[in-house]
Amino acid sequence: MAFTSFVGRVLFVSLFALSAYQEFNDFGVDGGPAARALQPKFDVFAKNVTTYTGFKLPPVEMKHIIAGAIALKGIGSLLFAFGSSLGAYLLLLHQALATPILYDFYNYDADRKEFALLFVKFTQNLALFGALLFFIGMRNSAPRRHSKKKSHKSKTN
Repeated sequence: MAFTSFVGRVLFVSLFALSAYQEFNDFGVDGGPAARALQPKFDVFAKNVTTYTGFKLPPVEMKHIIAGAIALKGIGSLLFAFGSSLGAYLLLLHQALATPILYDFYNYDADRKEFALLFVKFTQNLALFGALLFFIGMRNSAPRRHSKKKSHKSKTN
């Protein structure tokens, strides 16, 4: 069972690890193609946040956001593969921040092709988010193993 669980975690994080590896290789001086693709989506997201909440997001460089995403995915994947809840929390944080920005189906009309493509990707990421929550929930509800040492009983006269 432990081996099967490990293989399942490794297969699950392969998505995140391979994505982090590819973004790391393409990073370059300006953050690479990921930064160029994210910039317009982030601008629309920032505009929506300002419109609906009145809160203005501070200016950030895309290469810093991409570097943070690479770190979250890379470290989170490594820790999660070995069964760490911290790794699951890091991947959850990445999913919570990246999913509504990258897959902004809500900015398109329902009859447009982009809406359907983005909505499918959004729901797939929600499924990954749910799987991470399931892992954390199972991890926290599992009974703890106790040491096999026998406790000392005091002798009474």
